[in-house]
Amino acid sequence: MSENQRELFDNAADRPGGNGGGGGWREDGHLRRLIDKNFIQYASYVIRDRAIPDLIDGLKPVQRRILYSLKEKDDGKFIKVANIVGHTMQYHPHGDASIGAALVTLTRKRFLIEGQGNFGNLLTGDPAAASRYIECRLTELARENLFNDELTKFVPSYDGRRKEPVSLPAKLPLLLMLGAEGIAVGLSTRILSHNFIELLQAQIAILDRKQFEIVPDFRQGGLMDASEYAKGTGRVRLRSRIDVTGPRRLTIRSVAPGVTTDSLIASIEAAAKKKGLKVRAINDYTAGAVEIEITLGQEQDEEKMKQALYAFTSCEVTLSSRVVLIDRDRPVEMDVESVLRANTKNLLKTLKRELEAERRNLFDKLHQMTLVQIFVENRIYKRIEECKSYPDVQKAILDGVTEYRELLRRDVTGSDVEMLLAVKIKRISRFDMNKHRKGMTDILTGLETADKHLADLTGYAKRFLKALIRKYGKAFPRCTEMTSFDPIELRDLTANELTLCYDREKGYVGYGVEGDELFLCSSLDKLVIVRGDGKYRVVNPPERLFVDTNMAYCAPMDRDRECLMVYRDEDGFSQVKRFTFGGSILNKEYSCIPDRGEILYFTDCPPERLYVKYKKRKGQRIHQQAFDLSKIPVKGVKTRGKHMTSKKVASLHSVKPRGWVEKKSRPPGTFPGL
Repeated sequence: MSENQRELFDNAADRPGGNGGGGGWREDGHLRRLIDKNFIQYASYVIRDRAIPDLIDGLKPVQRRILYSLKEKDDGKFIKVANIVGHTMQYHPHGDASIGAALVTLTRKRFLIEGQGNFGNLLTGDPAAASRYIECRLTELARENLFNDELTKFVPSYDGRRKEPVSLPAKLPLLLMLGAEGIAVGLSTRILSHNFIELLQAQIAILDRKQFEIVPDFRQGGLMDASEYAKGTGRVRLRSRIDVTGPRRLTIRSVAPGVTTDSLIASIEAAAKKKGLKVRAINDYTAGAVEIEITLGQEQDEEKMKQALYAFTSCEVTLSSRVVLIDRDRPVEMDVESVLRANTKNLLKTLKRELEAERRNLFDKLHQMTLVQIFVENRIYKRIEECKSYPDVQKAILDGVTEYRELLRRDVTGSDVEMLLAVKIKRISRFDMNKHRKGMTDILTGLETADKHLADLTGYAKRFLKALIRKYGKAFPRCTEMTSFDPIELRDLTANELTLCYDREKGYVGYGVEGDELFLCSSLDKLVIVRGDGKYRVVNPPERLFVDTNMAYCAPMDRDRECLMVYRDEDGFSQVKRFTFGGSILNKEYSCIPDRGEILYFTDCPPERLYVKYKKRKGQRIHQQAFDLSKIPVKGVKTRGKHMTSKKVASLHSVKPRGWVEKKSRPPGTFPGL
């Protein structure tokens, strides 16, 4: 055993039950410190560097590395995805599978990467072809608005051989454009995608200090009710578009996000089996667009079937939103309005930095052109003919241009001298003064424009956003139609869904049992089943459930329904009671009569009178009796009831049975205490 292993085992002995006899983990134990440190590092890494996107550029690390790799390899032509995956592995230490999957997902979103070849089908769920067969490149939108090395902070890659960006200077609200899902240690995020043009219009509203509202948009299309979206902290309901295309024929035209045509058809088949939807045939004609044709059974109502498809299949789904992201190296939870305001603030900052960088570059270029003009017009290059060493050459050039310092905007530096020494003789001999001065005038105009934009940064940002809308407005229209959904009465759709049967010989009850039909019910109903010994339970409609060969009562549960029961107690006396079941726990067994009793009569439609015939016994004078039930109070299910008779009952009837002998001198049966 190594020394490190021995130390771990020695510290483990301090646990409860360990050989060290300690009462718990030692606070300063090496094993405890090791686990705490490693777990915190692992959790922090997964949260920050893998699963959760960043607020600034809206990207996860793998997405950022893919886009930067595409920028490095970009020449305007399509590149094999396998090449991009390999290049990205210089920055991403988690293997090619995660890179390839993330690249395909980004390509399917269309905003940043343009694909060529089979990138799979978002509608059918078909996977993309192997990375060696498909190609991709950056879109024009990505080239123009994501990259600027002058504004990008770089850090060493995982192996220290290259530099990778900490974040991209994106001028687009990528986080809400692309959406994101991720599961990390102790938290998760789900950010729904939004319409690109609507996001830009909302940013303009923010700059104008106006109110705005944004809701999700999905490439799959369909219908959406965002009344519960709550700025990204709630949920949205999405429905497939279903058209009535003929008598007893429906056609599904879209699927919800996360749903494929195969999974949708599977959910329809399951609903047809479990919910009793009468579907005659399902045909899938999906190619470029969703087209699933459903043929209904005879006498089926098309509108009612549409409601049933929304209620019981994947034609309607609910997506919850939780905006968790990384802000300044910490996970935070925000709403979409706060995210967009932060993106707009970052846009202003990025545009300002771009203008300042452009101004610096133009200033340096103007300075260099002025130096070249002085260098050529005043023939300063002639002074190097008599110099015997390179330092003398540098000094001669520096002294020559310094004489014209009043024409320059800053002091001459060593790099300026090197630039002048690099001017080719061909350029000097063909120096066009007019062209040179025009170039300097253009630079001055550019400097004035940059200063003007910096003075009105908000106006410049609004013009930038409006230019994007004009250029890309037609390419990214809204796909998901906004609407509101009327509530679906599920019980109306499923009222006669299941046929409950009872097998008296075997004692089974359920909709999958062959026997006497009891009633039609809904899968949403709760049933109360009472056995002959008085035990009862409230259950969901069972497919096959053993109860008893002597079942006294079975019906949909109604806690306030009035019931009447006659039972024989353990002493042989017959009792009668009126009651309601009240509340009960699902699948828990209760008793409505004392132990060792037996139910003789049970109904949920109490009659006014009960006609009782007794078993004949030697010396018995009364063989039948009618009881008035109107004065029996309605109580709870646990009530013992009223004593009715001590005679053995042969039969009980709610209406006067045949053979009933009327005896005017005999009054109706009474109950003690009434």
